[in-house]
Amino acid sequence: MKVVAAKGTKCPMEGKPRQYIDDRAGADVPETTYYRRLLADGSLVHKTTGGAKAEDKKGAKS
Repeated sequence: MKVVAAKGTKCPMEGKPRQYIDDRAGADVPETTYYRRLLADGSLVHKTTGGAKAEDKKGAKS
């Protein structure tokens, strides 16, 4: 699953405590209990593609 850290934060990778998932690049991680727990508490969010395009369309309608 593709995830990104919550805005302004970073989360350590499972089993690699000195490597981080940041709020810019994100990462493709396995669906383990560790990452599901970070998703549940809001530290990580699912990375979406095309989000900026949807926002541009909303702005054009206003």
